[in-house]
Amino acid sequence: MARTVGSHGPKTLEAIRKASLQLIYEHGFDAMSLRQLAAEVGIQVGSLYNHISTKEDLLFDLIKTHMEQLLRELDAAITGIEDPVAAIRRFVSFHVTYHIQRKREVFVGYSELRSLVPNHYEEIVALRRAYERRLIAILERGAAAGLFAIGDSRINAYGILAMLTGVCTWFRPNGRLGAEEVSAIYSEMVVKSLAPPAP
Repeated sequence: MARTVGSHGPKTLEAIRKASLQLIYEHGFDAMSLRQLAAEVGIQVGSLYNHISTKEDLLFDLIKTHMEQLLRELDAAITGIEDPVAAIRRFVSFHVTYHIQRKREVFVGYSELRSLVPNHYEEIVALRRAYERRLIAILERGAAAGLFAIGDSRINAYGILAMLTGVCTWFRPNGRLGAEEVSAIYSEMVVKSLAPPAP
């Protein structure tokens, strides 16, 4: 995405990103018009093109930024944790907390993937696969150490991710349990589901 030259360029681009994320979250990518986006940001429609190439480019930028941040923060959270049980707990805690805090980014990243052109779609899928591989590696380390009982590490990873990501659909900040408590419950569920049968 192109940035305009000048002190207000980066600020305007950030305002465009925030506004477009909210509009897509509320109305969907197809329903969001550039006229609507420009009005939300407080600029002329033509001025949008000083900051973005196309509407689809804007969507790609939003999803890619989200995925790259997700990977960076995950790596920071789990790097150096050798014990597979501690690593899976940290992974679950990170994933649940991140997805609660960035509900809009997660929703747009999943629901609007279909709106990307093929090359952009493949780039995002590659980032998602990289994230999945982090979890698969933890599961396989745990299985090799006899700490986890898993049949197919990839299927286990998909099942865990589906369960964890589902927190976005029901968690409420003012609900009965806070994010930390929910994260702890999910961690116990995952660890217990992976434990080998008792002798």
